[in-house]
Amino acid sequence: IELNCKMKFAIYLPPKAETEKCPALYWLSGLTCTEQNFISKSGYHQAASEHGLVVVAPDTSPRGCNIKGEDDSWDFGTGAGFYVDATEDPWKTNYRMYSYVTEELPQLINANFPVDPQRMSIFGHSMGGHGALICALKNPGKYKSVSAFAPICNPVLCPWGKKAFGGYLGTDQSKWKAYDATLLVKSYQGSQLDILIDQGKDDQFLSDGQLLPDNFIAACTEKKIPVVFRLQE
Repeated sequence: IELNCKMKFAIYLPPKAETEKCPALYWLSGLTCTEQNFISKSGYHQAASEHGLVVVAPDTSPRGCNIKGEDDSWDFGTGAGFYVDATEDPWKTNYRMYSYVTEELPQLINANFPVDPQRMSIFGHSMGGHGALICALKNPGKYKSVSAFAPICNPVLCPWGKKAFGGYLGTDQSKWKAYDATLLVKSYQGSQLDILIDQGKDDQFLSDGQLLPDNFIAACTEKKIPVVFRLQE
């Protein structure tokens, strides 16, 4: 409904789901990914099975909307929805990934699968790490946990974010603030939130200034919001 097109998502049901309702963990993928990348590449099944977790992986953007320019670049349009609700033509009719991920998809999952609607969490990678952080920060109490791998932490200041936000949200940069995790932390008034971030030291996008985790950590420290930041080799 939100995206006005046919969408795919992947879902994993642990053995425990045969007899009881399980917590649901939503995974948001990064640029260029589909709903298949995480389920085929990450090897998460064993952990999800052991812990009795339902894992839901939506796609990263609407597909096949025939919008002029949607397939022109890898970091904007198809495969790059950035988990925002677009306000600009021609994107605003379809590119509503934020509302899809936070409202429409959970309602669909809760109605059709053995999940406990009170126990929902979110995590993601890169663009999806950005998505996970903003979904949790914009909806206090909705998610039990939030974690991210190499997230885009401060998109209003990085090339990927400026391109995406400029296209989806327009030139008025005050509208961008609503989807920037670092800025959302600064105004966060909600319930207790524990944030976990894993980041690889040799990540080229870290050195290129696309991810900017230090800005996010500083904002969390200032607001006394617990964040665990783990730098991996």
